Amino acid sequence: MRIATWNVNSIRSRIDKVEAFVQRQQIDVLALQETKARDDQWPVMGLEALGYEVATLGHNQWNGVAIASRVGIDEVQHGFEGMPAYGDPLAAEARAMGATCNGVRVWSLYVPNGRAIGDPHLDYKLAWLRALRDAAAGWLADDPDRQIALSGDWNIAPRDEDVFDITRYATSTHVTPPERAAFEAVVEAGYADLVRPHAPGPDVFTYWDYYRQRFERNRGMRIDFVLGSRALAARVTGAQIDRDERAVKGASDHAPVIVELAD
Repeated sequence: MRIATWNVNSIRSRIDKVEAFVQRQQIDVLALQETKARDDQWPVMGLEALGYEVATLGHNQWNGVAIASRVGIDEVQHGFEGMPAYGDPLAAEARAMGATCNGVRVWSLYVPNGRAIGDPHLDYKLAWLRALRDAAAGWLADDPDRQIALSGDWNIAPRDEDVFDITRYATSTHVTPPERAAFEAVVEAGYADLVRPHAPGPDVFTYWDYYRQRFERNRGMRIDFVLGSRALAARVTGAQIDRDERAVKGASDHAPVIVELAD
């Protein structure tokens, strides 16, 4: 079974790439982020023709998550317990969706960016991550043997080696101690990075800005992760970051991250 996560940066602009990717990599379950489409705008027909069921969550042209599965999709959940709202008026954003696919509880997560140090959006990001940690810990407290994948764009580089030059981020979000501590709190709640053991750094990234040929110069960030529960981690046989998808014309600025599980 192959699970992938991908910040696609507009599904309507890149549905052809998504359809080609799942066929080329034989993906069974795909978690997507930053789809930037309402549910009624989602181009599902091609994926459905390929045998995938698609669950979507999108309110407007911002954010948006989805899960596509060819191994079943049940118990779809929008948001997680305690997930904070944002905006004026306060409203839940389209940033989290869970579904059970062939016995694995897969979450597609688009963690808030945080924008800048001192910005209220960073406070929202940290609150969102605290709520995720609490919810994720609760899921395992209820069933320690549950197979759970927390997949998505975390907008955090947990280690210095996860950015091309840590000095460039001295006054930026994504690498601050509170953000890194929030990421580590999820790990300590019972979830392991399923990809890093198979694709260790340094100089291994999942995101490259379009600015100044960042991809061609490999000046990127590692911010897309699949964190798995102990029961799921025991099934992992391999993992990779598909840089080929970032290299093509019209690519998303993120590369897909793939985890392979033993049957």
